[in-house]
Amino acid sequence: MSDTTCHMSISLDGFVAGPNQSLQNGLGERGQELHRWHMGDPRANDADATAAGWLMRPRGAYVMGRNMFGPIRGEWDDAWEGWWGAEPPYHAPVFVLTHYAHDPIEMEGGTTFHFVTDGFDAAYARAVEAAAGAGVDIAGGASTVRQALNAGVIDELTLDIAPVLLGSGERIFDDVTAFDFEPVEVLHSPLSTHIRYRRVSAG
Repeated sequence: MSDTTCHMSISLDGFVAGPNQSLQNGLGERGQELHRWHMGDPRANDADATAAGWLMRPRGAYVMGRNMFGPIRGEWDDAWEGWWGAEPPYHAPVFVLTHYAHDPIEMEGGTTFHFVTDGFDAAYARAVEAAAGAGVDIAGGASTVRQALNAGVIDELTLDIAPVLLGSGERIFDDVTAFDFEPVEVLHSPLSTHIRYRRVSAG
């Protein structure tokens, strides 16, 4: 599949991460509450398992923001290699948006992080080329997803809507100028309502 996808967990009030992201709270305060559906909660059901399959399906390349890659701001700490340990779950090239240059970081399992300083369009173009028809995923965080939505490159958007109110944090729809999607599948559990949307012009 050559589609560009995006899969995000989101609160009822529109936040994909809580406030005060840090090394101790990578998803911000209470941000983990949005992800209970795939983090071993005993209330998870078959709908959650299906949505987890959507989330983890292999893609040819990924685009993510620096805030998703790690908590470091400003100049890089060269010891930091991401949240995911020696073998990140991507197993493909990942293009990280940043204002600070950094040499690529090659990890176990086929993941290489490439750092792109000339904006979303450049990172996305490099991801499309690297994916070679195997599909690109916009991995997050909020700012990167907003840029992808406004650029009109996402073909399939999945939202896992948790029955949680965070009150503050990072939103993905602030300053998004249009939502040209329609729902094509809805699944639910006590932990999340999973809505898979297709861009209308994507068919």
